[in-house]
Amino acid sequence: MSETIKLRKGLNIKLQGGAKPEVETLPLPFKVALKPTDFQGLTPKLKVKADDLVKAGDALFFDKYHPEIQYTAPVGGKVVSVNRGERRKILEIVIETDAKAGSVEFKKADPKTLSGDEVKELLLHSGMWPFIKRRPYGVIASPSEKPLSIYISTFDTAPLAPDYNFVMKDQMGTFQTGIDALTRLTDGKVYLGIVPDSAFAKIKNVVINTFSGPHPAGNVGVQIANIRPINKGEVVWTINVQDVLFIGRLFETGKVDFTKVFALTGSEVENPKYYKTVAGAPVASIITGKLKKSENKQRIISGNVLTGTKVSNQCYLGYYDSQVTVIPEGDNYEFLGWAMPRFNRFSFSHAYFSWLNKGKSYVADANLNGEERAFVVTGQYEKVVPMDILPVHLLKAIIADDIDKMEQLGIYEVVEEDMALCEFVCTSKIEVQKLVRKGINLMIKEMGN
Repeated sequence: MSETIKLRKGLNIKLQGGAKPEVETLPLPFKVALKPTDFQGLTPKLKVKADDLVKAGDALFFDKYHPEIQYTAPVGGKVVSVNRGERRKILEIVIETDAKAGSVEFKKADPKTLSGDEVKELLLHSGMWPFIKRRPYGVIASPSEKPLSIYISTFDTAPLAPDYNFVMKDQMGTFQTGIDALTRLTDGKVYLGIVPDSAFAKIKNVVINTFSGPHPAGNVGVQIANIRPINKGEVVWTINVQDVLFIGRLFETGKVDFTKVFALTGSEVENPKYYKTVAGAPVASIITGKLKKSENKQRIISGNVLTGTKVSNQCYLGYYDSQVTVIPEGDNYEFLGWAMPRFNRFSFSHAYFSWLNKGKSYVADANLNGEERAFVVTGQYEKVVPMDILPVHLLKAIIADDIDKMEQLGIYEVVEEDMALCEFVCTSKIEVQKLVRKGINLMIKEMGN
């Protein structure tokens, strides 16, 4: 076992509503959707139209600039609608599910007996490829690239995040199959980030790195930065821990199976626990009848409170999400606001007296508690980013569109989630994550990679 990498910087936000270690399997939802908007930088080209019948694993659309990358149906059934937004932008392909529709038959094989090209071809045709992202930039990996290595974080330190030791406890064999497939895609190594006493420590054909410390210790980008930072011209790949299961199932059964476990969390949930359903399921299928009766408006988030997306009952779960969080909206005015000596509100800067009780968990809402104002230097960002970068200077370089400075200050190392805590603690209410993506998009446009 490797030595534990101890991260000192960061912040654990203790919220009420953590999921109990119970899993309930939900019935197949009536409808499921695949959303091109979940994929950064994608220009989708449709392969289906309304009323088409599809099997699980049939291609629904592909990337205009990488046509070899297929985005496939998570379930079989009938395409009932292709929902569009402004300028006919494709927002959703909605499928009315049919358990009898069947699945496309792909090659069933032990990945250890296949070449890298054979594994890659199967992942591309089955729709598994979009689960693999590349760093820098946090976009879907290009099949023509050869990564130096592949990184997987097996734990999540975000507020109320799922416990993957619990979620994956009976699926380690399938996870190992997925790992064996990923090892064929690189001449380097597959790195696994774990916590002490993790069940993932028994996984083979990987390099184990143990981490401890506050959030964002579970972010794969933070782990990369503390193992081997990315330099200009280098490319590594990452993949979420449950997505490795999808790959493992493909090789074990020859069929796609996008079933995953979601954690329903938050202070507005009556009985927070885990639910097993298919990726792209309706939000309503998970939350209906499970929220507290409240006179206050509720904020539903696909993902966690730091990086998730605000959704409604009519929306569908995000492609990469494994969590649904429900908290109070907080759209009410509070007398004297931050000036009150509050004991029931969390504050990083000790603005409230709640800091005296460090073990307490809190009910957080979506109230911004102020408005965006001048970008001032407070030293707060540096306390929550456990990476060798200067976050304030990087953000200012992004605002100024200074590509040279962005390169020097670490734009290759970060994506939005790595600096989400900066947005949370920011006195100036700066939308840090939007700025980071703006900088990344500028780099892709100007550098061409």
